[in-house]
Amino acid sequence: MVVPRSVFGLSLLIILRAGTSAGIGFHFASYIDNYMVLQKEPSGAVIWGFGTPGATVTVTLCQGQETVMKKVTSVQDSDTWMVVLDPMKPGGPFDVMAQETLGIMNFTLRIHDVLFGDVWLCSGQSNMQMTVLQVFNATQELSDTSAYQSVRIFSVSLNYAEEELEDLSKVDLSWSKPTPENLGHGNFTYMSAVCWLFGRYLYDTLQYPIGLVSSSWGGTPIEAWSSRRSLKACGVPKTRKESVTEKSETNSQSQRFPCCQVLNYQHMAKAFHFHNKSIPQPLRNPMRSESKRKGPPFRGSISKYFVIGPKEDCVLWNAMIHPLHNMTLKGVVWYQGESNADYNRDLYNCTFPALIEDWRETFHHGSQGQTERFFPFGFVQLSSYWSVNKSDYGFPQIRWHQTADFGFVPNLKMPNTFMAVTMDLCDRNSPFGSIHPRDKQTVAYRLHLGARAVAYGEKNLTFQGPLPKKIEFFASSGLLNLTYDQQIQVQRQDSKIFEISCCSDHQCKWLPAPMTTFSTQTLSLGTSACLGTVTALRYAWTLWPCEYKQCPLYHPSSTLPAPPFTTLITDQVPGH
Repeated sequence: MVVPRSVFGLSLLIILRAGTSAGIGFHFASYIDNYMVLQKEPSGAVIWGFGTPGATVTVTLCQGQETVMKKVTSVQDSDTWMVVLDPMKPGGPFDVMAQETLGIMNFTLRIHDVLFGDVWLCSGQSNMQMTVLQVFNATQELSDTSAYQSVRIFSVSLNYAEEELEDLSKVDLSWSKPTPENLGHGNFTYMSAVCWLFGRYLYDTLQYPIGLVSSSWGGTPIEAWSSRRSLKACGVPKTRKESVTEKSETNSQSQRFPCCQVLNYQHMAKAFHFHNKSIPQPLRNPMRSESKRKGPPFRGSISKYFVIGPKEDCVLWNAMIHPLHNMTLKGVVWYQGESNADYNRDLYNCTFPALIEDWRETFHHGSQGQTERFFPFGFVQLSSYWSVNKSDYGFPQIRWHQTADFGFVPNLKMPNTFMAVTMDLCDRNSPFGSIHPRDKQTVAYRLHLGARAVAYGEKNLTFQGPLPKKIEFFASSGLLNLTYDQQIQVQRQDSKIFEISCCSDHQCKWLPAPMTTFSTQTLSLGTSACLGTVTALRYAWTLWPCEYKQCPLYHPSSTLPAPPFTTLITDQVPGH
């Protein structure tokens, strides 16, 4: 259609105002802009925006002078319009034009240099919010952007709301090609380092465009990122005054000895077959203690580096996640949990799987079914934190609850998920506090291994460290024999990192179980310190399990650390 010259001026005005006048006039949604990445095949990308009710909107995808496709829709009474593009192969660049027609009036919007690839949403708290400027070798990392111009970045502004927003109220960084300036804009501002490095590693493997959407805020609990639906499913109190700090696990097993739900060996072999099944409802509502919340011990030491986010339920879901739910995604990566170490900790084994399930359902429906119903969800298991008084501050429990008390993912309650274990990436000298380790390259590398295996189906790729598949206690020799599910590399023999629960006279306490002999897939532990009954075993159940990359057990070729676990000992052999 030929547009009169006067209308081009009006169209230009609308384009200039599109990012700042949400709800007024004809414009794209806030995150549809120049340089963006749209989700490639087999899904269709969603293009949507606002307009005049009753008007017709025609969306055209062009490459050069060629029209690739056209989609026509109408503006609804809600002032919104939406089309789903046909699935596209990765590549570009393309232009996207939207034209609103109402009577004799035509208004045109256009964005350029649009690519098709995989779109990943990155969210969480301050360790996700840290920028490339704050990581090790920052200067080198910031200079290495020219080879990654097809990795595009977008950052959501910090914002909170009492009700779900349909569109972002503001944007920190519109879709952009990476530069040293926008990747290293400052501390805890603009683009996430973990997100960027994760996308860069994926691009090295996939060699097609990657879109990265960063939406994170430091110091925030999972409740702020959750919808009211998912919190209600887990029995989270409606008001923060009702919320409590957990001091101990409260199920019957943990009342006898301080360990969590049993490591479920029989499900390990089946874990990879549940990618396309729904997460079952939690079997129970975790109990909560009744002590009052105390602030985390590291809060004062890091507050000067960034604005600590809101703690209220749902407010970040409402303002920073829900506005993105029409977007077609490939998957999500998540780095959060520190703020729940002393807040609703015993609920985290429910609230985290519930968040994943709710995000999946919401994005699937918001994108008209284009985002996979059980899209891949990766996360970072909590790293270490240096504490003078040696308290664990609930970190071991959160690490365990991050796996829904299985010790590994994917599992029955968390299908199609992957995890980066980072307890060995400690950084006591970090200028941002030891709670913020600077080695985000290894974090992102381990995450991308999980994505390659779970999200992209790469076979024969080791993406997680070794876990014991069989534990036997030989009473006559006093040895615990562990058989692992893969080869192990014993980097050093540690006398304290394994602990046994020793029970006598109806009381139990944790005692060290020194590492003794080992082979390529087995390990023996001494239990002579226990004069009672050995009932449970745990590994790396501490705030600071080891020095930097010096934990005792790794996979020999991938250098992935063995994850922490806790389990009951049920296989006891009285003699040889």
